[in-house]
Amino acid sequence: MKRSRFSNEQIIGILREQEAGAVTADVCRSDGISEATFYKWKA
Repeated sequence: MKRSRFSNEQIIGILREQEAGAVTADVCRSDGISEATFYKWKA
């Protein structure tokens, strides 16, 4: 199984950044992830 580039704490931080009101596309671009990955983490 492939090892994740992001720790659980980093993933939670990215999700909370979006919940705080940031635009999803901007959050994804700044952290270098795709929107599909973001929504997969959110699920």
